[in-house]
Amino acid sequence: MAYTSHRGLRRFAAVPAVASLVLAAACSSGEPTAAPGVTSAPCPGSANTDRGCIYLGVLSDLQNGPFSALGASMNDGQVAFWRQVNAAGGIGGYDIDISTYTRNTSLDPRTHRGAYHEIEPNVLALSMSFGTAQTIGMLNQMDADDMVSTAATQWSGWNYRSADRNLVLSAGYSYCTEAVTGLDWFAETHYMPRDIAVVAYRGNYGGDYASGALKWALANDATIADRIDTGPNAEVGNQDGPVEEILAATPDLVMLATGPAETAEIVGKLVKAGFTGRFLGSLPTWNQALLQSAAAPALTALYNYTTPVDSWSGDSVGAKNAREAVSGEPANFGYSLGWAITYPLKALLTTAAANGELTRAGLRRSVGAMKPDGEGMVVIHPAGAAEPDLDAEWSVVFEPDRTAPMGAKAVRVGYQGKTLGRLSLHEPCTRL
Repeated sequence: MAYTSHRGLRRFAAVPAVASLVLAAACSSGEPTAAPGVTSAPCPGSANTDRGCIYLGVLSDLQNGPFSALGASMNDGQVAFWRQVNAAGGIGGYDIDISTYTRNTSLDPRTHRGAYHEIEPNVLALSMSFGTAQTIGMLNQMDADDMVSTAATQWSGWNYRSADRNLVLSAGYSYCTEAVTGLDWFAETHYMPRDIAVVAYRGNYGGDYASGALKWALANDATIADRIDTGPNAEVGNQDGPVEEILAATPDLVMLATGPAETAEIVGKLVKAGFTGRFLGSLPTWNQALLQSAAAPALTALYNYTTPVDSWSGDSVGAKNAREAVSGEPANFGYSLGWAITYPLKALLTTAAANGELTRAGLRRSVGAMKPDGEGMVVIHPAGAAEPDLDAEWSVVFEPDRTAPMGAKAVRVGYQGKTLGRLSLHEPCTRL
């Protein structure tokens, strides 16, 4: 069943549940197709009868997973992005449809794999593949299928062609460089941390973030006092173990690469136990619902998080366009993130269409020729390059604020620290 969410989105066209029947009828009547996921028949429900349809797939944590609030809002951002593209004329004579082949994976690798095989025959590319390990686990199959995807996570490997095989399009920094730049900002704004504890999910997300923290510590005469692996509460039960370890290590800063629920528990329990240091988190650690939790006072006083994307109320062209595409404030910042990470795929489809190569293999051939524009909303590394341009990266730093949109206020936009330029990063920070 396709997942649809339309919170606050302006309605350009309805997507009927019988989309698959429309496609089947088109194929059986001899309707020509240029490639899987490309048809001269209009998109389901489209008023643009003079345009064909490009079908893109979405595999994401939309319900019942540890990041479902973020994933659903990112999906809203992508739906709004492509609807705006369609309203502006589409791409190469085609509208874009991402609703027909959207599937909820709940961040479960087996579900992700099954959903991929279900939609693969019917899509040109993936507008989203949420989950680093889930996507890595499918790379061999994606390679065989010439299936290009937008990265819905910030693993450092997506910025290196040796790791992603020119299959995964990314925008913004990695979790690894996020930790480095975030620590630079923290040291300038609060105090120079000397003993840092890192609490992180097992896997590429947490491992990448922890690796960045270690690289920063080595470059700035600091110490990683404790590196604590954990998992979602649905998996591990609670965060009592990490809290005990942190209290024993007595760090002056706790860095977090977890989900929102674990962040609230760790921060709340540590402050209640007398911890007096501060907290710095990656983007997935925050959700405005935390302001309704018992940890809200501690979070408001002692916690910051960073993002690779201009704030909802930002002045960039991209942020303005994202605001114009909805009739009200999104559920959370995932909307802006979903919007921003979609720029590279739009550029790729535009380039391939101009070259008459709207096929999967054509998309891969077009990666090096595309010229994505993040409209000032997000940094996009050179397409097809062997490694990222770290000098171009910047962060936005937030603090919880009940009066601000989505419960958080940007306190620094476009921040660039000094440590990243001193590091020699020529491969992914983690390969798990």
